[in-house]
Amino acid sequence: MDAREIYLAGGCFWGTEAYLKKLPGIIDTEVGYVNANIENPSYEDVCTGTTNAAEAVKVTYDADVISLPLLLQAYLRTINPFSLNRQGKQYRTGIYWTDPADARAAESLLMELAHKAGKQPRVEAALLANFHLAEDYHQDYLGKNPFGYCHVNLADANAFIAEHAADFGA
Repeated sequence: MDAREIYLAGGCFWGTEAYLKKLPGIIDTEVGYVNANIENPSYEDVCTGTTNAAEAVKVTYDADVISLPLLLQAYLRTINPFSLNRQGKQYRTGIYWTDPADARAAESLLMELAHKAGKQPRVEAALLANFHLAEDYHQDYLGKNPFGYCHVNLADANAFIAEHAADFGA
């Protein structure tokens, strides 16, 4: 097993987490706040708009089963990559890495998207500065509250898996 991690912000973290958990090769997910300008922000702190934090999902995945480019393709299906801070800065979209090699995969995907669409995506792509776990009630929220609000079409994860079945390893 080749365990790696990437941090993905897709608006509200509940739907992003629930979608990604369905994919083969996902080992673990945790929701929290990335790149805050304060230590250990709470949800209430983040909602003030003064922390610079974005709601994000820490995704631990097996690179032998799902490659980072394939994982990022799935992530793009959960967001509108051309929308900027539609519900506020804490709900911005973003790809954050700890391994500089992952920058190439993220930037390549966004350049390809820009080329195909003829316009620049509004997805932040940056080195992770920090990650703070969100409160317990946010963790696996939609698993614990299956009728909770979700902007993400969770059924699309099954379609993505079917479309890319040959791309998943072991």
